Amino acid sequence: MNKKRFFLYVAVAAVLAALFYVQFRTWTRFNWGVFLSQTREVMLGWGPVHIFLGIALTYIAYFVRAVRWRIFLRPVKQTTSTSLIAPTLIGFTGIALLGRLGEMIRPYLIARKTELPFSSQLAVWTVERIFDFGGFAVLLISAIFFSQSLRALRYYPEFRKGGLLLVVFVVVLALTAWVISAKGEYVAIWVERRFSHHATGLGHKIAARIMEFRDGLNTIHGFSEFLQLAAVSIGMWFLIALAYHEVIRAYGTSLSAIVVPQVFLIIFASMLGSLVQLPGVGGGSQLATITTLQRVFDVYPEVAASCGILLWMVTFMTVIPTGLALAHRERLSLRKLSRESQEEELVED
Repeated sequence: MNKKRFFLYVAVAAVLAALFYVQFRTWTRFNWGVFLSQTREVMLGWGPVHIFLGIALTYIAYFVRAVRWRIFLRPVKQTTSTSLIAPTLIGFTGIALLGRLGEMIRPYLIARKTELPFSSQLAVWTVERIFDFGGFAVLLISAIFFSQSLRALRYYPEFRKGGLLLVVFVVVLALTAWVISAKGEYVAIWVERRFSHHATGLGHKIAARIMEFRDGLNTIHGFSEFLQLAAVSIGMWFLIALAYHEVIRAYGTSLSAIVVPQVFLIIFASMLGSLVQLPGVGGGSQLATITTLQRVFDVYPEVAASCGILLWMVTFMTVIPTGLALAHRERLSLRKLSRESQEEELVED
């Protein structure tokens, strides 16, 4: 680990420690006995069934990701969704254990599996992020504006304003994607010239990402494929929401008032929190989920803490055993894959 990465982890750890301290200071009557009791009760009655269903839905969502990637590959390579499952699970295991360092493992493995250039799969990965955001945004916006269950929440006026801002952002994102698809080369040249004097190689790196995004968009041949990718993306996030809801249902009457449309707010909070977390440890995601459960849904602190941690484990960490088993079967090292993918990315730049 280089010094820059070490200091970054130290800074993230310090931020998370401060956030946890502030949060637990507000829980002046936090009862650890109740927390442990609530967590144990989840393993009684129908709780394990709901947790198992949550894990099953999470794995189905991984399979849907493989289906989506196959659609991206269709214009250049005929493959099957099942052949992409192992790289998908190993890739997400890398993210769970290594954090951002593991993000390139999945496109790197798929490039090796399909014998395609890594740059082409990096382009797909870039466009996939847009479909991820767009698919989830459609569900979140729909819940905010059309679900009666959200209107009863304390902060609904704020959610509505946030929804309007999200609509504007999605429109801007769509227009940007259209411009890059049509004039990506000219945009890349302009950006490289514009930022060439700000930092060493900054303009070139941004321009390279723009071209990757343009190449990824070029894999979408026609409106029919766009609709397929959009439908698969929306369906995948709905499956993830159902997985969250199954875990919430494991807590019985304590969280029975939370319905699926409201779950999208919890997922959104988790996504924002994941921007600040440590590899293999998390922190930000759990804290954001716990805070949302407590302040938006009026859940007791002990139940919110237990549920937030379990949600993170079921929807983010349960891929690890399968991913490690697949990596072992194929004699792959996650750290080596991470290093190789980063080196390959630098070469592409």
